[in-house]
Amino acid sequence: MRAIAEADVIAYHSARHGRSIARSIAAGHLREDHIEERLMYPLTVETTDHPGGYRGALDDFYEEAAARLAAHLDAGRTVAVLAEGDPLFYGSYQHMHKRLADRYDTTVIPGVTSVSAAAARLGEPLCEAEEVLTIVPGTLPEDELTARLAGTDSAVVMKLGRTFPAVRRALERAGRLDDARYVERAFMAGERTERLADVDPSTVPYFSVAVLPSRIDRENPVRETGEVTVVGTGPAGAPWLTPESRGALVNADVLVGYTTYLDRVPVLRPGQVRHGSDNKVESERAEFALDLARRGHKVAVVSGGDPGVFAMATAVLEVACEPEYADVPVRVLPGVTAANAAAAAAGAPLGHDYATISLSDRLKPWDVIAARLRAAAEADLVLALYNPGSRSRTHQVAAARDLLLEVRSPDTPVVVARDVGGPEQSVRVVTLKTLEPSEVDMRTLLLVGSSQTRAVERGDGRTIAWTPRRYG
Repeated sequence: MRAIAEADVIAYHSARHGRSIARSIAAGHLREDHIEERLMYPLTVETTDHPGGYRGALDDFYEEAAARLAAHLDAGRTVAVLAEGDPLFYGSYQHMHKRLADRYDTTVIPGVTSVSAAAARLGEPLCEAEEVLTIVPGTLPEDELTARLAGTDSAVVMKLGRTFPAVRRALERAGRLDDARYVERAFMAGERTERLADVDPSTVPYFSVAVLPSRIDRENPVRETGEVTVVGTGPAGAPWLTPESRGALVNADVLVGYTTYLDRVPVLRPGQVRHGSDNKVESERAEFALDLARRGHKVAVVSGGDPGVFAMATAVLEVACEPEYADVPVRVLPGVTAANAAAAAAGAPLGHDYATISLSDRLKPWDVIAARLRAAAEADLVLALYNPGSRSRTHQVAAARDLLLEVRSPDTPVVVARDVGGPEQSVRVVTLKTLEPSEVDMRTLLLVGSSQTRAVERGDGRTIAWTPRRYG
């Protein structure tokens, strides 16, 4: 109010209809001797024949608008630019600021954003404790909206209007529609708040927002039947989670998994229940998760890497095919598997055809493993060897190496990747003849090259391995 009172010129942006919400808010403080500069956009969302397209037309407008304000400033007049909400938060003023602030003494007075106003009108906490708030424009592509909404705790979607149907679909796909609230023109005439799922899309103006409030202390809904989602955490936890996987973990009532993998999952929200168990009870874990879902819970079964690669997806689906669980929905979400993570850390050794084989003989006999190793080696495939050894399994790596040396060159590159993505990551490239079995444990993955795989020491001293896409 003081800035308006002291200004000679009052400027504000508007669409071509000429009305300005910012001006209407400040109208009671404007004087007859104020010079008003209405900065009218030449277009909003329609098409244009401007040679630079939509962006070019707007850039020309901002240059012209900034020049009009500069003329007043050069004449010694003080200019107050009105901005709804906060000037530097999705505001039109920021385009003036970038063109004028380096030449003229400038003060930006912060305002109350629509985000804060909407939360206040809803009377619900926006975010609490370690919750993450995500603010996104509704103009993002629908798939991007879905991913961001699925992977956050609280959210506000700006710029609704014609984007509302896509935003609603994104919320539904992300499993967050029931939580979503709608706020229109907070603290102004025509204010409206309600459940977003109940809003008629034809009634939604541009100046409205979708809000996902804090979920702390929010009770999980009672359902007749829940669901099981098998989630891959990647090789080392949070940085490797896909947005879809993070969303499934955020939305789950219960997390079930091998304790080591559960520990990789960040604390996503209070109220979730975690059930950890030993890595040797996969079938029991799957049955436990399906029983919880049958009683109405949303269950995430946490798996390392990709759940479909030597992991929990098979165990869950096997039990889910029993008659008593036939009506329980089950989804499997992909994750970054250890072979791909190790290959990326080493270069590109999986650049051509490859085979993935587990050296564990707990679930299949060693003679089957040996036959598959020999067949893959004779086919000249790169080999990704999972579960190479443990405290109780010590002979497999040496046996596999000796078998492969009967078919492969002793100089075949071998990537020894341990704890990829973790604090003790170690990625080395050795040769098949120098592979030392005693240096391999359950946290290690081996990538054995084909006849075409190359290992090259680069200028920084790092050796990279890669397999050409051309063969022969």
